[in-house]
Amino acid sequence: MISQNLTQKQNLKILPQQIQLLNLFQLTQQELQLRIQNELEENPFLEKEENNDTESIDKFDKNAAQDFQDWEEYGYDDIPDYKLEYNNYLPDSDLVNVPMRASVDFRQEAKEQLQLLNLDDETRVYADYLIDSLNEDGLLEQSMDDISDDFSFSSHKMVTAEEFEKALKVVQSLDPVGIGARSICECLLLQLERKNKKSVVDRLAIKLLCDHYKLLSTAQFEKIRDLLKVDEEEFKIIVEHIAKLKTKPITAQSDAFNAKQTIIPDYSVYRVDDELIVSLHNQYSQNLHVNAAWSERIEMDKTGNKSERQYMKSKLASAQWFISAIKQRESNMLKVIRTIVDYQKDYFMEGDIRALKPMILKNIAEKLDIEIATVSRLTSNKFVDTHFGIIPLKNLFTEGIINGNGDSVSNKLIQSTIQELISMENKNSPYTDQQIVAILTNKGMPVARRTVTKYREQMQIPMSQMRRLWA
Repeated sequence: MISQNLTQKQNLKILPQQIQLLNLFQLTQQELQLRIQNELEENPFLEKEENNDTESIDKFDKNAAQDFQDWEEYGYDDIPDYKLEYNNYLPDSDLVNVPMRASVDFRQEAKEQLQLLNLDDETRVYADYLIDSLNEDGLLEQSMDDISDDFSFSSHKMVTAEEFEKALKVVQSLDPVGIGARSICECLLLQLERKNKKSVVDRLAIKLLCDHYKLLSTAQFEKIRDLLKVDEEEFKIIVEHIAKLKTKPITAQSDAFNAKQTIIPDYSVYRVDDELIVSLHNQYSQNLHVNAAWSERIEMDKTGNKSERQYMKSKLASAQWFISAIKQRESNMLKVIRTIVDYQKDYFMEGDIRALKPMILKNIAEKLDIEIATVSRLTSNKFVDTHFGIIPLKNLFTEGIINGNGDSVSNKLIQSTIQELISMENKNSPYTDQQIVAILTNKGMPVARRTVTKYREQMQIPMSQMRRLWA
């Protein structure tokens, strides 16, 4: 029996060009420059105007250097030939310096080690992505779920957190020991577990970190001694043994794995009297345009090969879309940074972190009436050049608490205060988290002890007992 049914459903479809536009929003300055260069090489319809800043020297300018000037005086000077020959290579004032040693980033070192391992292609790609996700201390701050989501979106391929967990084990097997750790505790454990021959102290230290790290962070020493079945002297030896380990796999003293990075800012914010001038550091859309000669060729050539004309039309449309996408990216970036600067005007005027207001992505998205994801992509891995230095844009997005006066205080201010208190403490008697809570409360910033502990761990600051041992 044949029957007909009338149904109505709603589907949400994202066009491929929209996905490409979102990917453009997320690119850093270096990645965008590479993307533009690739488009210029692949698409003959796309052209870039080169700015020729080199000014020609006027040959009649009396201040310009002239060839063969004062030749007679120079030619008959009594300067030895060896002196002139030497000056062709090095000036007299310069001494021969020892060449600087090339510095290699620890991530590059880790990737070179990765090439020596026998891995399948997928695991190698995931491990490579994890290495790029490490912070400057060699630690992994993002969760596996966030990393898998970011990778899946950028690669258009669904990858689970379990697959990245497998790749993380590979990364953590590389040198220096502790690379890829997700916390101080895991960094300490990796160092202990890497030892081939483990002593009794090593095994007890591993057991303490695996099973009783929370008790150690809350200074419940008597309970830990009972659980480990050790006396006070043995417990002290175990803690001192842990204190000798590194809390970060990469340190400033690790020359072999530490290199300076060049940051290209995306935005510029400068103060002129009582006003803030906001601009993009680079505007690429101004120099991009469609090749007029090729466009005229399509209009005039009506008798050419149909497939050839179709190919050229697609390239023309691609070039026009790319230029439009770059303009849209820059337009949205300007809207976002101007809104952020208006929101955080006091901070940008003085550069004082105490003037930073609590701000989340939703605040900016609602003011501009755009999606939160769009704001996230336009601020992710972006930097702002200000009169008080270059700052990561993401650092301006903070949550807050209500102080005693009813005002909202940024958690960045709380973290800064905690860091300042710890840096000025007596290292023979460092502040406990509970003591820091009391000090913050007196300063008008009431927070819970677990909040202080969370912020301290986020800043990679050890607990008070270990700070005293490491002093």
